[in-house]
Parts: sequence; C-alpha cells; structure tokens
Amino acid sequence: MKILRFLLILIFLVSAVIMPKPARSQNDTIVDGLVAVVGGNVILKSDIENQYLQVRSQGNILGTATKLKCQIFENLMLQKLLLHQAQVDSVKISDTQVEMEMDRRMRYFISQAGTPERLEEHFGKSLLEIKNDFRDMIKETMLTDEEQRKITKDASITPSEVKSYFKKLPKDSIPLINSELEIGMIIKQPEIGDAEKQVVRDKLKGFRERFAKGDDFSTLAVLYSEDPGSSKQGGELGMFKRGEMRPEFEAAAFKLKPGEVSDIVETEDGFHLIQMIERRGEYINVRHILLQPKVSLVNLTKAKVVLDSVATQIEKKKMTFDQAVVYYSDDPGKNSGGLMVNPVTGNSKFETSQIDAKVFFVIDKLKVGDLSAPVLTTERGKQDYRIYYLKSRTSPHKANLEQDYARIQEVALEKKKNTMVDDWITTKLKKTYVAIMGDFTQCTFQRKWIKN
Repeated sequence: MKILRFLLILIFLVSAVIMPKPARSQNDTIVDGLVAVVGGNVILKSDIENQYLQVRSQGNILGTATKLKCQIFENLMLQKLLLHQAQVDSVKISDTQVEMEMDRRMRYFISQAGTPERLEEHFGKSLLEIKNDFRDMIKETMLTDEEQRKITKDASITPSEVKSYFKKLPKDSIPLINSELEIGMIIKQPEIGDAEKQVVRDKLKGFRERFAKGDDFSTLAVLYSEDPGSSKQGGELGMFKRGEMRPEFEAAAFKLKPGEVSDIVETEDGFHLIQMIERRGEYINVRHILLQPKVSLVNLTKAKVVLDSVATQIEKKKMTFDQAVVYYSDDPGKNSGGLMVNPVTGNSKFETSQIDAKVFFVIDKLKVGDLSAPVLTTERGKQDYRIYYLKSRTSPHKANLEQDYARIQEVALEKKKNTMVDDWITTKLKKTYVAIMGDFTQCTFQRKWIKN
C-alpha cells in the first residue's frame, strides 16, 4: 500500500515536470465527472485518468488498463479517507510547514526541468502560479501523511513476535540473502599549507583581472574551473535558493548584481570566483570558477605515515579500530566504529554489487578482521589516505534469525503496521460516507468500500 501510494504521488508530482505531456488519441480524451465521494471529499474521473496517462507514459504497465485504473482509484479513495479523518481529528499543518515543503519540491522540479523557464513553459504558468496550483494538493498530502503516522506511531514489535512471524513463513517464501560485508574506514586528510592556498588565490586574482579586461567569465570557467559538475556549462549552477549551497558561497552570491563578479570566496570545497547571472524572486543563478589547493607531497606523505602508525597500533592490539576512528579519522561523517553506511538501506551492510569498485578491489583481498594498507584516494578533487577494515562478511544464504534478525524485524514490523492501517480502514469505513459511481463500482477492491 505504501509503495503504490508513494509511486503514484511521485508520478503525479514529478513526471509531470520531467516527462513530455503524453500524446492522447481520441480514446484518451479525458471526460471529467464525479466518480466517488469519501466523507466530504470527491474524486473526479480526471484524477484517475491523469494518473493513468502518466503511468502509461513510463511504459511500465502491468496487467490491463482497467485493473491499473481500479488500483489508482482505490489508492485515491484511501487518500481521501485519510484526509477526511484528518479533518475530523482537526490535524493541523501550518502554512509555514506547507511553504517549506512547497519550496523543497519546487527546487526539485526546477532541477529536473533544467531551468525555471522550462518549468514555466511546461505548465504555461509563472513559478508563483505553479506554487499556488500545487499548494492545496501539498497540504492535503501532508495531512494524509500525518494521519497515517498517527495510526502507526505506537507500533512496536517484540522478539517473540519476530520469531513467530519468521516461523510462519512458508519455506519457499524465505528470501535468499546475498553475500554482505561490513566495512570500517579511517580517513586522514593531509594538511594544506598557506603556500598552496596562496597559489590558488593568485590564479583566481588573475582570472578576475582578465574578466575586468574583457575576457568571458564562462570561457574561463570551461578552461580552468575544477568543478566537474559545472565547468562544461561555463560554470553555471542553475537556479537555487538559500540553504542549498555552502553558507560562505551563498553569502557572497546573494550580494551580487547581474553580471557582477565576487571577490575570492573560500569554502570547504576550495576557492571560488562567482558571477551573478540573474535573480528571479527568491532564486538566483550564478556561474563560478572553482580551484582547489593541491596538497604538497610532503604533507601527503605525512598523512600516509600517520595511518601506517595507526594500523600498526591496531594490529598490535594497543588500541581497537573503534578507538582509532575516534582519535584519528578525519571523516566528517564518521559514526561509531567508523562503519561505512549503505545509502540504499541506511545500515552498515553492503552487497558486493553496492560497493564502489575501487573499494571492493581492496576489501576483496582481506579476511574478516584484517586492515588494508593506506590507500590514496581522490574524491571531488581532494586527496587523502584511507585504511579499510573488514568487520564481517557473510556467505549467500537463506534468511535466518541468527544472521538476519534486523532485516526480518524490519519486515515483520512493516507487516504489523500494514495490519494496523487495514484495521483502521475497516473501522473508519463503517462510520464514513462512501459513494462510488459509474463503471468503478465493478472494480475488484482489496477492501470493502461498497457497503451492502
């Protein structure tokens, strides 16, 4: 239920921006009309048809068109039931919360469309008009999300419930778990000296002087900027709002007038020159030239020597890997134990296919408990040394409670939450007015929306 609902919202709010409007044959013409009332909230035929056309434009339709439309329709009824109950419960979403969510989505829409102009062209409206059109829908979505959170906020699961859930699984339903690894990491960033920083400042000062004499800023960015994401576009970053860039970068950028170039700005990414392109309300678009000071060979060698010493102390058991992480790692995102976090799952376990090839090449040679030699790494133009620690490695196996308890617990808890939502729906449907009209009365629903 949660997955389908998320996909439909995502399709409606995002693919309408990044996908061309689907061509419609004579049979695709949307004829509007009332198809359902849930509480005091209505569902129109166009609500279903618009979502169906967007799903179809993705080319991922499973089953018949009628079946998919019925799924979309039931999902919309669930949203309207949640919205109705949120209204009954007087759930409050402040205007400030709505605006923050609206701004977040607008930034995403603009990034997907490329420019504010392309977004405005797609909708045939200004940014302000687009925000006004989406505002009510965003607020409804936030109300339904809050109501659903209320239903499951007290959900918890005991170890005995997890075991019971697992024991009841049919043997052919127990999933196969691929080999998984847990990897620790200690990063040592070499010091960048004042002399290296001054070299960069002098270069940027020279670029600023060349611009003042008539050189094109975007050409200088293409030739010299070390930002791989923007240099090919002449240093252009695209529209952004406060809170999206480094604070020092924003402080300088938002002070500029169109065409004006900033003084040299230092951030943790390096040193920048910034040129204002345009300002549109709360958004600005700028170009920049980024140069990053190069680490001297002496300081790079020092970092390697430090990690060699740390590895020796760990191997001689003078300190644990966890302690070494606390005392020596320069990783700003380090957690307890220095374990790398899988961005897909949010935990510390990686399938081999999820590990960066360069890291896997190092780790694959290690036994559990082993440390790698210091490895020179370049990331976003910056060099550092790292040692890796293989904490654990599992073999491919059928899921079991001993090795995969956390994973099974998560699935069991999600099932329990879904049951809570299903029970809530059953209870509320007995007290809520629901009317379904036309062809949609023939749908096969998962829940009893039509009362005898």
